[in-house]
Amino acid sequence: MNTRALNTDRYRFRLALLHPRCWLTWLGLLAFFIITLLPMLTTDWLACRLGDFVASKNRKRFNIVKKNLTICFPEQNESEIESMVGEHFRVQYRSLMHYFLLWWRPASIVRKKLSMTGFDKVAKYQSEGKNIIIMLVHSVGLEFAVTAVTLEQEINGPFKSMRNPVIDWLVAKGRMRFGQKHGVQLFTREDGLRPLIRETRAGKVLVYLADEDLGRKASIFVPFYGVQKATIPVLGRLAKSCDAVVLPCVSCYDAANKRYSITLLPAIKDIPSGDDEKDTLAMNRAIEQVIDFCPVQYLWTLRYFKTRPMGEPSIYE
Repeated sequence: MNTRALNTDRYRFRLALLHPRCWLTWLGLLAFFIITLLPMLTTDWLACRLGDFVASKNRKRFNIVKKNLTICFPEQNESEIESMVGEHFRVQYRSLMHYFLLWWRPASIVRKKLSMTGFDKVAKYQSEGKNIIIMLVHSVGLEFAVTAVTLEQEINGPFKSMRNPVIDWLVAKGRMRFGQKHGVQLFTREDGLRPLIRETRAGKVLVYLADEDLGRKASIFVPFYGVQKATIPVLGRLAKSCDAVVLPCVSCYDAANKRYSITLLPAIKDIPSGDDEKDTLAMNRAIEQVIDFCPVQYLWTLRYFKTRPMGEPSIYE
């Protein structure tokens, strides 16, 4: 089976998604759809209030966000950190509410909600015979960055399956929706790196996320905002195997203009160097650069520092 047929089969709608155990999810999506018929200004207000509610009730996630921000921005005092935490929950739920654009609105409407700059770099490097890796980060605007790329480029990339089968299907279809005409390809972690390398060498843009903590076995420790972080040393290897340049991508929501600003930054220098530690350090510095465009819009609810160097205690206890 070729990769396009594999994607079509893997992410097609199945009757199993209508099983009674999925009904609650479908009811939630129906309520979500009804809310998104309201003016966007109203939707944003409701989403921010929901973010305030979650921040007040989910103390575990609240404390994870606070700890991450305290570690990464030590120059901020406690009051400023608390303010950043509250704003993070508001922007996170606001962007979740915006998923209706990607799932149910036509491309013409979606394009109006995206401001794209720096994408001329893709054609420039391709004309020089280079392949392209776009480095994304786990920001609240991640899905909008993916959409911006798929609207214009032939892409491939990894997809992390989700526990809820309905949401898994819906998010995957959302990522593939505008890239069908370009032959977008998604691969799971179980597929390994070979299909990603093959498709990128064939000319597809590789969209890659590399900022999660996947444990000690898969990682090396390099600084992230000055703190040792277990980091996957794969980006440099992919760049070398694919003969590719790596373009960091920023995705920030502009509340005043009700648009997502998607920007491709200059290529990361000295990747690949052939040295995992140097490449991974350069990658983390580029991730910091991306985050600094809109710090509270990074997905701070993830435990980026859960794996510690030998002998160091957990920072989340």
